[in-house]
Formats: sequence, structure tokens, C-alpha cells
Amino acid sequence: MSAAAAVESYLAELADQRRQSPHTVSNYRRDLGKLLALAGDLQLASLTVHHIRRFVATLHSQGLTGRSLARTLSAWRGFFGWLGRLGEVSANPCEGIKAPKSPKRLPSALSVDETARLLTGFDDDDDPVIAARDRAMFELFYSSGLRLAELVGLDGDALITARDDGEIRVTGKRGKTRLVPVGRAARAALAAWGASRGELAAMGEPALFVGRRGGRINPRVVEARLTRQAIRAGLPRHVHPHMLRHSFASHVLQSSGDLRAVQEMLGHASIASTQVYTHLDFQHLAKVYDAAHPRAKRG
Repeated sequence: MSAAAAVESYLAELADQRRQSPHTVSNYRRDLGKLLALAGDLQLASLTVHHIRRFVATLHSQGLTGRSLARTLSAWRGFFGWLGRLGEVSANPCEGIKAPKSPKRLPSALSVDETARLLTGFDDDDDPVIAARDRAMFELFYSSGLRLAELVGLDGDALITARDDGEIRVTGKRGKTRLVPVGRAARAALAAWGASRGELAAMGEPALFVGRRGGRINPRVVEARLTRQAIRAGLPRHVHPHMLRHSFASHVLQSSGDLRAVQEMLGHASIASTQVYTHLDFQHLAKVYDAAHPRAKRG
């Protein structure tokens, strides 16, 4: 089996048998493409730990972060493990190799005032139906801490559960579902969108949020509309959907201090993923201290 054919077979198994998402398979394809490019004419069975270390060093010198390299190594390790089970290689050359550490970056979140500015000013849009849709999408992002894929994947029955129960069920990473609360402002925005959705949605379309052609809205369209709204609101930085998720987590944690509750609402498998928001909260408190404490100011 050629290296290229092996990669295609492995990706097919990930998609068909292991039910990995198209996004995950696309990432694996990119990472395994790097492996083949670095290996060149070398046979996969001839690669050793020393080759893999050199490949990692090459990618690092090209600017890949420790986090990206860790993901790449994970893809390579899984691929060689699969080859080993087929008897194509005698050992996994990626075992024991760790990516260089990168400094942790805190998630970027909006302040409460910035969020309020972002979520106003839809009424002067040229198309009131699109304005209603955008308001509902962005209010729901912030109200419930959704990921972009979770929001795009919602169907119309979410309108009923949001109205009647004040919550919706979303499907997150690895197909896990969870219930998330929907706040008053988001419920009002969803009700307004529900009243006009039929003017845009194609007949029989199940998606809650739809594009101009009537089908399920494309994630790139959501990103573009949010960027446009942030510019209209006069925000001084680029705003992306995940920033509203970060803002939700940061603001709820600042108000409640309940890390476990925030973990459940975000759908994090590990509390360690949620703890990053405690550092974000400390950053906020430090700014307040520096601005308010008479002995904190530097002369």
C-alpha cells in the first residue's frame, strides 16, 4: 500500500466507521499531508523516532505552535497505530514524543458594556427579516454559550423548547448533547425571528437559522454577519462567534463564581478547560484594582 493510499484508507475509516466529524477528518487530512511531505521518498515503515523529532523541529521552525504540533503528533500517532494493527509498520515512531510547550493564551472576551453595544442597533438594517435572524443568533450565542457548530445545527423545534421551557438541547463535540438555558432577551429575539422565519426558509427546511437561499445557514455567513454587526456597533476589535461564548462564560463566572455550573453549560468534558476563565476573571479584577486602589497607581 502506498503512503497516499494508506492515508486515504485511514481517513475513510475515521469518517465511516468511527463517525468522526467532517471537520475532524479535514484536520487529520491536513496533518497527515504534512507527514507525507516531510517524509518525501522515505517509506512509512522506515520512519523512526529520530525522523519524527526532525519533522517536528522543522514544523516548529516554520511557526507552528506547541498546541498545533501536539494535535499534529496526535494525528500521526493514531495513523501509525492503525498501520501497526494492519501489520504495515513494526513500531509507532511517534510514541514518547511530545510537542514543545507554548505559553497559554487567555480567551478573548468582550466586556459587559461591549456586549450590550453589540446586541443593539439591529432595527436600522435594510432587511428586517435578516435583522431579526441576526439578533436571534447573537443573543442566543451570548445567552447560552454556544459553539458556532452548535448554533448552526439547531432545528426549528428549539423555538418551542426555548419558549416553553426556557432551555434548548444542543449537540456538541463528539455528538454529546446537553441542555442549556435561554435568557429572557434571547427568548424574545427568538420569538421575533420565529414570526418572520417563514419569509426566508425554504419549504420543509428544518434548520432554525437559514440563509438568503432558504437553507441552513453557513457558518461563514454567521461569522461575516457578526463581524459586520461589531463594526456597526463601533467595537475596536474583531469579534468572532467564539468570543461570545467566552464572554458568556466570563460574565457568568464573574457573577456566580460557580465553576462547575459554567462547565456544565459550556459542555466541557474536563474542569481544566473551564478553569481558564478564572484567569480571565482575575485579569478583570486586576484592572479594577489598578484603576481604583490609591496605592496601585504608578507615579
